[in-house]
Amino acid sequence: MTARTAIVTGGASGIGAATLEHWQRTIAVNLTGTFVSMQAVLPDMVEAGWGRIVTISSVVGVRGSARQGHYSASKGGVIGLTKAVALEYAGRGVTANTVPPFVVDTPSFRAAQEAGEAVDERFLTRAIPAGRLGQPGDIAAVISFLCSEAAGDVTGQVVSANGGAST
Repeated sequence: MTARTAIVTGGASGIGAATLEHWQRTIAVNLTGTFVSMQAVLPDMVEAGWGRIVTISSVVGVRGSARQGHYSASKGGVIGLTKAVALEYAGRGVTANTVPPFVVDTPSFRAAQEAGEAVDERFLTRAIPAGRLGQPGDIAAVISFLCSEAAGDVTGQVVSANGGAST
């Protein structure tokens, strides 16, 4: 199971300026959505004696981000939830891991740039030790491995595919 929830950041606002409604919406989509997805698939995985859960968290869930406390908290929660599931289900043949990308070069990122809603790419690439935005294939390769038989002993891990941004 790879949970793909909508990207909900809602822009940058400090904790003092954030509304409770915005906080609740971000938590509902990013964390509660992941929880509900896990609950939906775990019974079948346990019955089969095999399963792979890969969640998508974020670098800001690992290290935090000024003016994005709501998003950081939601993605940090995804990391904690994934680790809890890994501990609870490891003995039943189910692994659970999370991948925390940073900025990935996707059509939605490009659209946000064109709309003036994303940080300039040159600034972002300076913040990434690899010096480039992530590519969808980078993330897909990690997820593919984590879903494979070869990853049977990998569980409860935060497997970074973010050009070193979480280092």
